[in-house]
Amino acid sequence: MTRVLLPVLAIALLLGACVKQSTEETVETGENPFLTEFDTPLGAPPFEAIGVAHYLPAFEQGMEEHMAEVLAIAESSDPATFEDTVEALERSGKTLKRTAGVFFNLSSSTTNDQMQAIAKEVSPKLAKHRDDIYLNKPLFTQVKAVYDQSETLELTTEQAKLLDETYKAFVRGGANLEDVAAVRFREINEELSLLTTQFDENLIKEMNSIALLIEDEADLAGLPQSVVDSAASTATAQGEEGKWAFTLQRTSWTPFLESAERRDLRQELYTAYMNLGNNDNAYDNKALASRIAALRAERANLLGYETFAAYVLEENMAETADNVYGLLDRLWVPALARAKAERADLQAMIDKEGGDFPVEPWDWWYYSEKVRADQYAFDSEQIKPYFVLDNVRQAAFDVANQLFGISFEPRSDVPVYHPDVQAYEVKDADGSTLALYYVDYFARESKQGGAWMNTFREQRKEDGEDVRPIIVNVCNFSKPSAGQPALLSLDEAKTLFHEFGHALHGMVANGSYASLSGTNVPRDFVELPSQMMENWALAPEVLPTYARHYETGEPMPAELIEKLQQSRQFNQGFETTEYVSASLLDMDWHTLDEPVEKDPMDFEAAVEERLGMIPEVVFRYRSPYFSHIFAGAYAAGYYGYVWAEVLDADAFELFEEKGLFNQEVAKSYRENILEPGGSDNPMEMYVRFRGSEPSVEPLIERRGLGGK
Repeated sequence: MTRVLLPVLAIALLLGACVKQSTEETVETGENPFLTEFDTPLGAPPFEAIGVAHYLPAFEQGMEEHMAEVLAIAESSDPATFEDTVEALERSGKTLKRTAGVFFNLSSSTTNDQMQAIAKEVSPKLAKHRDDIYLNKPLFTQVKAVYDQSETLELTTEQAKLLDETYKAFVRGGANLEDVAAVRFREINEELSLLTTQFDENLIKEMNSIALLIEDEADLAGLPQSVVDSAASTATAQGEEGKWAFTLQRTSWTPFLESAERRDLRQELYTAYMNLGNNDNAYDNKALASRIAALRAERANLLGYETFAAYVLEENMAETADNVYGLLDRLWVPALARAKAERADLQAMIDKEGGDFPVEPWDWWYYSEKVRADQYAFDSEQIKPYFVLDNVRQAAFDVANQLFGISFEPRSDVPVYHPDVQAYEVKDADGSTLALYYVDYFARESKQGGAWMNTFREQRKEDGEDVRPIIVNVCNFSKPSAGQPALLSLDEAKTLFHEFGHALHGMVANGSYASLSGTNVPRDFVELPSQMMENWALAPEVLPTYARHYETGEPMPAELIEKLQQSRQFNQGFETTEYVSASLLDMDWHTLDEPVEKDPMDFEAAVEERLGMIPEVVFRYRSPYFSHIFAGAYAAGYYGYVWAEVLDADAFELFEEKGLFNQEVAKSYRENILEPGGSDNPMEMYVRFRGSEPSVEPLIERRGLGGK
């Protein structure tokens, strides 16, 4: 996932990015480090000098400076030009961008009560600041004057894109609204900023609490030792020495569901996850989700859109809700049929073992591992010892080097925001610096769940200088015991490559404007580079180079690699159904054509009935913990993963045809997909690389869904 810090004109939408601060830190503001350019190696944020007390003053001054710049543009008596209006807006707000770049990163990866309190205070202020810009009539008049001349101006493709995006941002930001409608628009934006912040905060707190505490070692039967050790460390960290604690973080939850022999305990942990945000307690998100969806529908109606999805998709490759539903329905039918067949396989395994019960949702992970072992003679625990975190990371670096000549040099002199974080200077083939790159891999209580890429600074060109980006990858892998290496599951290894793909997209950015640089692309295009990178993780040319046993150093045996490759389509009915149903739930929430608050659980039940879902497979994300859409930037856009996977499956065929490290194809991929960012039409960029528009058939074939 990518959590891109948007341009400063849209800064108020940033309500859940990523970074942490010491809970005891309350330094005096003094010389606020945000008020000047960072004088550090590679321009890194001086984390050791930043205190919680610095944020609000920096936000306040940043907004004040930014508004002064904006008003100077709006009140200029000179004829509006592209340079003095559109480019000037793009370059404005440096202090605000610098502050937001750090705060919203740290508030996701190293949060605490103080940071969360600041987020609640600053979010409505940023919403108001954003509205004060977009609803400024004289400013919009200046922008529109340039836009109306667009056909006569001799603009580059990138300049034309910036002008178009700036004009649309004002229109979509309410610039054409009058009087009562404009006032209501402001009220909605302020309320949404608070609700989405609260949704995210509730989820972090509940997800990190202990969901299952085991006191009897016998109840750990079936669990691998690495999982047991991790659970013991979690318990100790939460004051439960000598016990084993399992949280609702996927790195804790999934291994338990896969391996624990105690069926009743699997049910308990499974049910706890499925009820995240749905417990009628202080962290309950049901009312928040309902209100957020209703407010979004109302805001879209005010802007002249029938639904919020129509508002969002206008800017995406999919363009319309009908196109999204068409793709999802194309996958749903064969995926559901496959899931039903997989359910029968699980039931057969239960019956074979003498189990006198029907398969339930909390049985799926456990018995699918048994079926996998039966069908392919191996299970996931066999391969985990071969996926050492450091080796997987180096493999990703090596792939980038072989494709593009990029290298990664550790920088111990660069400030980091947590001891677990490592910094690298990224260099291009000619030795020039491409980026500063942080990796933050291990789970902790102060971090949101999931995995993502974000930026502290976007790439741009300004005053003759190519300002290179500062990028971070954040994951939630289990931290190993002292002296032991971190071992990843297959899914975690793919996740590392996935987020690294986002990072590459940002690293090699080659644009003039930050708002169009790197991963600032349509939501259903942004996942293409990340999902493309996953292909190299398991490629026969790559896997043997890094999959080595953590104790012996021996490479993964060829027969085990063969079994792994043969099983890649295993359980795809379940995985596709789980994902597509969540995408359809997202779309149904955001195709509401009037601002009516719906009970989330009743709403979900109606979606399940419409789709004919089987009860053993539940939405990957249920509404009360669907942070992608209720606290993030994926509202009416969660389908984007599979839309991008259509592009990825089609695009990777070219590498398979020409060679996984074919330099001509790699050069074209970099120049046409990665470097341009959002400076051009994404489908035109894709066609320049691939030669034609993508087909869904390679994806159907890859997932083994039969195409019927």
